[in-house]
Amino acid sequence: MNNWVYCDLANRIHNMQYFVVMIDYGRRGREAVVDPEITRREVVSRVASGEYSNISFIHEIADDSVEDVTADILAEAALPDIPPNEADLRASRFDHARDLKKHEVA
Repeated sequence: MNNWVYCDLANRIHNMQYFVVMIDYGRRGREAVVDPEITRREVVSRVASGEYSNISFIHEIADDSVEDVTADILAEAALPDIPPNEADLRASRFDHARDLKKHEVA
């Protein structure tokens, strides 16, 4: 193996980054999902979609360090809190009035 190939291989190994997602199945045990090809964005996407649920922890492994990024990933995956607009409020009041009429004692 020539020096260039060895250095390139060493740099690739040294610069590896991947995520470990530990999923807790209760009595059935736990599963560690480790995919070196998955990016942070993909982990966030899978958490947001519900593909990863009952998460015990998410660790980011980069070079020689391990960081617990569970809170950060869960915060990124959370849906934004969008307040209802005026049309939604009117529809809600209409539905409530209709329900009251439906359950009215004759």
